[in-house]
Amino acid sequence: MYSRVVTKTENGSILLFHNGVENTPEALRKILEKLKNDGYEFVTVSELIYWDNAEIDYSGKQKSIS
Repeated sequence: MYSRVVTKTENGSILLFHNGVENTPEALRKILEKLKNDGYEFVTVSELIYWDNAEIDYSGKQKSIS
């Protein structure tokens, strides 16, 4: 889980972890520490979404349209 998450995370990624999965608590601590050390900032989904003047492209990425 750790390797998959830290190698595939990029700016704008939304990370979702399920409650009750045995390895999640330990992995999550390591993942958050690694990503923070790599300069990532953690925000809520509401802060991440463009609410006005935006569209979603064919790959599912949201882009601001000006």
